[in-house]
Amino acid sequence: MLQSLGVVAGEAISLRTPNKDGYNLQPANVAVIVNTDNPDSVRAGEYYLKVRSIPADNLIKVSIPGSPKKLSAQYFSQFRQELDALLQPGHQVIVLMWTAPYAVECNSITSAITMGFDPEQCANTCAPAKHPNRYFNSRSLKPFNDLGYRLSMLLPVQSFDEAKALIDRGFASDYSAPAATAYYLTTSDTNRSSRSVFFPPSGKVAQRYLEIKNLKTDSIRDVQDVMIYQTGLVTVPHLDTLQFFPGAIADHLTSTGGDLLGSGQMSSLRWLEAGATASYGTVSEPCNYWQKFPNPAVLLRHYLMGASAIEAYWKSVAWPVQGVFIGEPLASPYRR
Repeated sequence: MLQSLGVVAGEAISLRTPNKDGYNLQPANVAVIVNTDNPDSVRAGEYYLKVRSIPADNLIKVSIPGSPKKLSAQYFSQFRQELDALLQPGHQVIVLMWTAPYAVECNSITSAITMGFDPEQCANTCAPAKHPNRYFNSRSLKPFNDLGYRLSMLLPVQSFDEAKALIDRGFASDYSAPAATAYYLTTSDTNRSSRSVFFPPSGKVAQRYLEIKNLKTDSIRDVQDVMIYQTGLVTVPHLDTLQFFPGAIADHLTSTGGDLLGSGQMSSLRWLEAGATASYGTVSEPCNYWQKFPNPAVLLRHYLMGASAIEAYWKSVAWPVQGVFIGEPLASPYRR
């Protein structure tokens, strides 16, 4: 049985909870933002409130005509002011119920909402972040109270039916802790394998019924037990042969996976379409700093401790300015 879940900056990662209270995000802590110019967005938002028992007052309606992929800094500034005026002190999490917009200039919309728009990054998108994520691998259970961060995640709405299926998967995952496998692939693409040093070793986490497979290969296929899949490639093959458990999280390190509606590289949406419940990708060229992508050891640690998908993913990215978090944020297969 694994005694730890990898190493971050030389420190062993254990399964001990961040404090005695444990993760306990409540429906009242969730604000759901819908775009009134998109009927499916509104319908999906209302469905999400019903499934997750989120108070009706937590539904916030905004208007973003045309659903552009990217917002200007000026447009976003006004949007953020209007949104902040509608949020309540108890809101720890923001769910954006649409596919686009997903970027604010070179920033992701989720980082811009949570941490504020960072124009300095756009002067050189390959530069290290000047404003790191203070929530990274932290002990915080209430990010807005502790850090002034309202964690945000985009729940894509390509159609109401697809959004409904994603919401249902997230809800079905809660407390499930199935016998599953976490796959970590060090591929032949050396540049996109920059975070493989943080892949946990193969073994079993018996308390969570999870097997870890640390593999040197470009892909897996025909496996039916995926809870975590992290790799590094421009395009990940054989996704249609995989079976993801509800609550599964998956992502690939590449330049523009977060360009959700782009055609240059594989969109992170492909993970959700294949059956994953949450993912991550960058919206502009980040270069291959591991800090700009989910740290596998940190993500695994917090997810297995009972964090929701949004909490675990946000805690795993040290420099998330360019990265968009997508999926059903409240999925919690290891919550206790």
